[in-house]
Formats: sequence, C-alpha cells, structure tokens
Amino acid sequence: MIRYALSCDSGHGFESWFRDSAAFEAQRDRGLVECPSCASRKVDRQIMAPAVVSRSEMPASAEAMQPVAMPGSAISGPDREMRDMLRAFKRHVEANSEDVGPQFAEEARKIHFGEVEQRAIRGEATPSDVKALREEGVEIAPLPTLPDEMN
Repeated sequence: MIRYALSCDSGHGFESWFRDSAAFEAQRDRGLVECPSCASRKVDRQIMAPAVVSRSEMPASAEAMQPVAMPGSAISGPDREMRDMLRAFKRHVEANSEDVGPQFAEEARKIHFGEVEQRAIRGEATPSDVKALREEGVEIAPLPTLPDEMN
C-alpha cells in the first residue's frame, strides 16, 4: 500500500492510500478519487519525500516490530477507529435526512432562501454546483465515502 499526498484543481490537499501507482491512476481516471473538501474529481499527486527510518529510530526489540492483526480488516488502531466513526456519522446522516439525488443543489438553494420548509437533505452535486452553492453562502459538506464502500 502507498499513501499519496493529493491535491485537487482548487488547491485542497488531502491523503489517500492505494495499492500502487497504477491503482491510483486507474481510480483517478474513472473518477473515483474525489476531494473531500469540494468534491472535485480533478485530483493529482503532490510531490512527496519518502519516509526513511534510520537504525537509531528502529524499535529496540523484535516484539515491538510484530504486526497486529485485526480480524476481517487490513487496518487497525486509530485508522480503524476513524473509519468506524465516519461510518457511524454517515449512517446517522442517512437515517436523518432526505435523499434528493441529483436535485441537491436546487433543493439546497430553495431551503437556504426560504422557498421551502427547512429540512436535512443529502444528494449529488457536481463540483461546479458545490462551488456555486458555497459562493452563495449555502452551508454544505461532503458525505465521506470510505475506500471499502467503493468495492
């Protein structure tokens, strides 16, 4: 697995993990890599320095180097906890909001400008819709999509 530092065409920086360089490029080309800040799918890798551990920084005992396996998962510790929290957050939003699908931008504007009753909604928006909504002062946020949800 490779962790890439990424950025979108709007300059937002974020990180994501990929099996290898080819996997990143294939997912990006299929529009599966998305900026968590603005939902742009025009994403590319940033220049990164490799992480090199010197002998003095290595653990003293062989015990400290033993991997810890999590049943049914390739991730552990804080990463797993974060994914579990994001998954719970997403379930909460889905259970307490109305899915308006591709009409999200239109419905969000109607709610923002008081044309319809205020309610929690979720749906789909293009990067240009997201940009326009933010410029209009409409408060929106992307709903996280975890890598295991794309399989």
